[in-house]
Amino acid sequence: MTLRIILVLVAALAPGSAQCWPVSGDRILAQDMSHAVPAFAAMAPYLELGYAPAPGARRTYGAVELARLARRYGLALEPGMEACFARPVETLTRERVAAALLTAMPAVRMEVLEFSHQPVPPGELRFPLSGLSAGRPSESPRLWQGAVSRPGQADFPVWARVRLRVSGKRTIAVEALPAGRPILRAEVREETYEGPPGLPDLSHVLGRTARRPIPAGAVIEPEWLDAPADVTRGERVQVEVRSGRTRLLLEGEAQSSGRRGAVIGVRNPANGKVFRATVADRGRVTLAADLRDPAAIAAAREGDTR
Repeated sequence: MTLRIILVLVAALAPGSAQCWPVSGDRILAQDMSHAVPAFAAMAPYLELGYAPAPGARRTYGAVELARLARRYGLALEPGMEACFARPVETLTRERVAAALLTAMPAVRMEVLEFSHQPVPPGELRFPLSGLSAGRPSESPRLWQGAVSRPGQADFPVWARVRLRVSGKRTIAVEALPAGRPILRAEVREETYEGPPGLPDLSHVLGRTARRPIPAGAVIEPEWLDAPADVTRGERVQVEVRSGRTRLLLEGEAQSSGRRGAVIGVRNPANGKVFRATVADRGRVTLAADLRDPAAIAAAREGDTR
């Protein structure tokens, strides 16, 4: 791919300065200065002499400033010498932007609608997945933030506005789905489609709970779904009472639904008393009690551990 490189060149500002010399880093080094002023070749090549200009800009050392810099390092210069430096830049092309985007998301067809047109420094063009704007899959086009990366230097930000399309499968509600209940196979159907990526297929819908009521005929969006609860209200659960290495197993009935780490109410079917326990796994909850105390054991069995 051919890239249009823009090197900023300027006319002679004085007899000793013929052009702006390109610099690639954030600092002007002695080896850079030696191109414009040969006397600086006697110095350590990587000695930093000053800040380089921004990409696409130039920096000129006038005769007075250059003479002062030479005196600092004990160099003799011809009178009236000047030095000019510029940062090379290039312009992005639609083809280069598209290639970088496909590297990040190769399985998706995409159309580049707009992209950065400001000059950028030479480097690797990257569009990480983290730079793709959040939003519903049905929302298009999407803004994608990227950067031109250069070793040892800060990334130069760029952007593109893209339309993403895939051939895949999506899930349709065949009847109204209430919130908070696992979705069943008979309530949904799957169909092929071509459009924005990110819509869940059947395997990513079944068993999950609807976060909000979903009307019949709606295409199910991923943000409408919650992971299935590990414990569902009304189901029998195993209760593990812990005290150090001691374990006491009981049976209870969940009074609410929850995923791992949630604290829910559990009823003791034997006496109807309710205690609070932590969901540990599918169909299992735990609570802590001092099982060295016989009264604590009796309380746990009776459901008084709170």
